[in-house]
Amino acid sequence: MTAPSLAHLVSMSDGIGIFEHADHAEPRRERGYCTDDVARLLVASCRQPEPDRSALELAGTAFRFLAESQGATGRTRNRRAAGGRWHGRRGVEDCWGRSVWAFGTAARRAPEEWMRRSGRSYFDHCARQRSPHLRSMAFAALGAADVLAIDPRHYSARSLLVDAVELIDRPVTEPGWPWPEPRLSYANAVIPEVLIAGGHLLGRPAVLEHGLDLLDWLLARETTGDHLSPTPVGGAGPHDQRPAFDQQPIEVAAIADACARAAIVTGDDRWVNGIDLAIGWFEGRNDTGSAMWDSVTGGGYDGLTATGPNLNQGAESTLALVTTMQYAVADRATAAA
Repeated sequence: MTAPSLAHLVSMSDGIGIFEHADHAEPRRERGYCTDDVARLLVASCRQPEPDRSALELAGTAFRFLAESQGATGRTRNRRAAGGRWHGRRGVEDCWGRSVWAFGTAARRAPEEWMRRSGRSYFDHCARQRSPHLRSMAFAALGAADVLAIDPRHYSARSLLVDAVELIDRPVTEPGWPWPEPRLSYANAVIPEVLIAGGHLLGRPAVLEHGLDLLDWLLARETTGDHLSPTPVGGAGPHDQRPAFDQQPIEVAAIADACARAAIVTGDDRWVNGIDLAIGWFEGRNDTGSAMWDSVTGGGYDGLTATGPNLNQGAESTLALVTTMQYAVADRATAAA
């Protein structure tokens, strides 16, 4: 595979959003939508090289969904039924963090001017909130980094990035375990990526160095021989053995993004190897030698088990595939710049 196809994302979507789950390649409409996935859809659509009509339509659908999920205080609702009815209260969990990320990405990269302008407005609104959850703040910080890339003096983006760095940049409490949590869990590479972005954009070299060291440690821990062997869905602690399953595409996509960020900030081509390892994982250079995408539909498989892929092609896994493969058609060191 050399180019990211949006075909399966289109087939998983309707005029409201992208359905969360699939039975093989068929969307499970009865399970509805979640803001987490729609935010990822907006990020992926805005990053798409040479966006075509499909990318523009997906971006517009995702943007409208996220705007409707946001409340008067900037908090976000996550669950929506087929047909459009919202469920649950608004909060500052991962759906909020990913919405901040998506609006920041839209402000910088959206394919249409109205979306860039509106993305900044919606970012400003939700970036006033803070979350006690480390990953929620980390996702939000990626949006802040995109806004600062186009406006280095943007106050709320800078304030949000500062607060995220302070939450993440914790002293090591266990010898030999540099991670700021007792266990690795999900989308782990977002944590060093925020430190790298924060150290660079805030002019804090010690934070940047910490982020690079943490990413180097994570990449070494999640590499076996010539391929990635990422943290499984149940997480991993200091004494857990590898390989372990089920491995999730979101973990691989986060590694690709963090390594791209490191390559951009440092100019060091050694980080490009991490991007290539992530691409290779989807192409079959993994613990079972299994391709992790469907060449007919363009969908990404939902996880790697000990006996091969879970053949369902849900939104999260397909979006992880697409955002990783976007690096395959761009200069690895500048794809996320």
